[in-house]
Amino acid sequence: MPDPAAVLFDVDGTLADSNYLHTRAWHRAFRVAGAVVPSWRIHRAIGMDGGTLIETLAPDLDGDGADRADELHSRYYLESAGELTLLPGAREILRALHDRGLRIVLATSAPPDEFARLRELLDSDSILHAVTNGEDVETAKPDPTIVRIALDRAGVPAERAVFVGDTVWDAKAATEVGVRAVGVLSGGISRDELTSAGAEFVCDDVAELLREVEQSPIGTLL
Repeated sequence: MPDPAAVLFDVDGTLADSNYLHTRAWHRAFRVAGAVVPSWRIHRAIGMDGGTLIETLAPDLDGDGADRADELHSRYYLESAGELTLLPGAREILRALHDRGLRIVLATSAPPDEFARLRELLDSDSILHAVTNGEDVETAKPDPTIVRIALDRAGVPAERAVFVGDTVWDAKAATEVGVRAVGVLSGGISRDELTSAGAEFVCDDVAELLREVEQSPIGTLL
């Protein structure tokens, strides 16, 4: 029998069409907290650790202002949870790879309340080998700690895993610990940026990835 292998999936922007909901929530939160940040800048930072995002986009906010923005973002995002939808192929790729013997791990640092809504939307708990969430780390991507935790919970070494994500932060975090990265364009980040960040294979979304899986790094695990 071959050694176990795993596919680690980011969720926001990869399996769930949530990046623009986050952008809108952050834009509103920053405005109320006293900072005006253009939406395009917020979008390009989605997927980054929340504290780092605030420091990067609104460095003039004091500690109370930053905490207020963080709190409001979570509130506004959860208020929009009814608008969440899955991206094409989200459930299908999880099921197909599980059925082919791969361990499926959701490797996200989303806060528990946000992650609970995403898991409910995916409705795929029966085929998940493991999950991570924001309670597991103090700092999210591009810090690679969440990827290390996902590998540990998957029970596989870095060379027997592939990470699928939609942001440069995903690719950088994965490659820093020796995990091959696949990028999807469904989060709104360009192919060239994902490739430059370390993604070996880039496609439109996970539906296309499933169709092209044998040509992707995941194919080497099968």
